[in-house]
Amino acid sequence: MIGNPAYPTYQVFLAVGLAAIVTGLLTAPFIRLMRHEGVGQQVRADGPQRHLVKQGTPTMGGIVMLVGVLVTTALLAEWTAGLTAAVVVTLVTGSLGLLDDIESVAHGRSLGLTPSQKMAGLILISVAFCLVAVNACGVPAEVRFPGGLSVDLGVLTTTLELGGVTVEVPWLYLFFVFLLMAGLSNAVNLTDGLDGLAGGCSMVVMLAMAMVAFRYEEVNLAIFAASIAGACVGFLWHNCYPASIFMGDTGSLALGAAFAALAVLTKTEVTSLIMGGLFICEALSVIIQVASFKLTGRRVFPMTPIHHSFEKIGWAENKVVIRFWIISAAFAALGFALYFQLG
Repeated sequence: MIGNPAYPTYQVFLAVGLAAIVTGLLTAPFIRLMRHEGVGQQVRADGPQRHLVKQGTPTMGGIVMLVGVLVTTALLAEWTAGLTAAVVVTLVTGSLGLLDDIESVAHGRSLGLTPSQKMAGLILISVAFCLVAVNACGVPAEVRFPGGLSVDLGVLTTTLELGGVTVEVPWLYLFFVFLLMAGLSNAVNLTDGLDGLAGGCSMVVMLAMAMVAFRYEEVNLAIFAASIAGACVGFLWHNCYPASIFMGDTGSLALGAAFAALAVLTKTEVTSLIMGGLFICEALSVIIQVASFKLTGRRVFPMTPIHHSFEKIGWAENKVVIRFWIISAAFAALGFALYFQLG
């Protein structure tokens, strides 16, 4: 560990700067490597026509982001059970995204893994994480709401004896954590459609989560969240418009999983949905669009995810991105304020 653990705020701020520097410096040679290997983004054919010029832009930048996060966390934090669980679930989900990116590049299409394959992976990851969080990290199987209300989701719990170890399986909470992790992972993935959009919004949300973890007296989780925010900053240097590289599903799925893991470990599952309200709006726009088209044959929005709708009405890409950053910051601030109302 570097730095001075006696000053935890210093450690958290250092994590932002260090992760930004490591990620920023590593991304440039990674871009050259991807170009040399001919690894480029496959752009959806039904997307905005102006995006066709992005075809072939290096992708899988999430690999460098995860390296920046891992290096920074390893140098600054102590490996508690909670931190280990958060880091592992982020890396494993990023690996799932990497498989998706490889599949997409190898077959020259923008779809990658099938939805059922992704969902199967997310089920295994979320179930394993939930069991570790409850049994190894002491996370209570309950959901807390602003105002002091809490709902016990551990009422249907099975206790198993495995090799002399007692394992509790809280079925309702297990299902809830799956919905949270799968939902946030896919929501961040859907948001990653414009240069710098997912990275900027994730940076804002992770700074808020770092403050939550710090107040929750989980300094190591705060360092982890801060390192993710810093990695987003370093990556944005290369990912802002016009992007030289995309994070791919490797980055977006990992960011969503890290967000969900931090929410579970700090017992802010509900307020995290408010802090990540921009991601939720992006996902809801797709759900509404698909449901409307299947039921009525009509589309509610010009194009989804909803950021494409603003492009359709004439907004420049930069304008959409910056205004979505502002909206994301407002959601994060509101969620952080409501966090103080938790019981």
